[in-house]
Amino acid sequence: MFTGAAFDDDAFDDLEAPLLAEPPHPVNWKLLTAEQARTEWIELNRWVNWLRRTYGLPASIIPPFWHRHPELVSELSALHLHWLSAYDPDQHGSAPFGWHRDFADARGRLHDWVATSGTRLDRDRPTRQTAWPGEPPAEAVEDAVIADRDADFIEFVVADLEHRSAAESAQR
Repeated sequence: MFTGAAFDDDAFDDLEAPLLAEPPHPVNWKLLTAEQARTEWIELNRWVNWLRRTYGLPASIIPPFWHRHPELVSELSALHLHWLSAYDPDQHGSAPFGWHRDFADARGRLHDWVATSGTRLDRDRPTRQTAWPGEPPAEAVEDAVIADRDADFIEFVVADLEHRSAAESAQR
């Protein structure tokens, strides 16, 4: 079981701390263990905060509640991996230029994902789903005002880790 105490290391707050030094690798969020997910969530959150502040990105590109939307998590995770790879010391000197070119494309996709998801600066709702013929109608979704983004992130991640931990226990 994971609790908020699992995050007492201030990893969510220290945006200036160096990112973990490990070889870049694709992240399949569906297959991560609870412990792997904990590390990935912390690192991705720190990097997304760095990215949005460094490039002055508005909530229409990276909204505060990106973590609640798998489509945004996947896009940001891929962008993070690309950045790690582009800035690896063993990379060719032009790799960062390629990252910036791809970052321009990713900003367009992020904008589209944000518009589709309906997440906003101070509120969020689950991404609307379209029912296909023969499926029951999709449930109605409503906006929820969220006053504290960091508290929401921690609560969301703790719930995700508990879910993963329970699934791991069930498999044993």
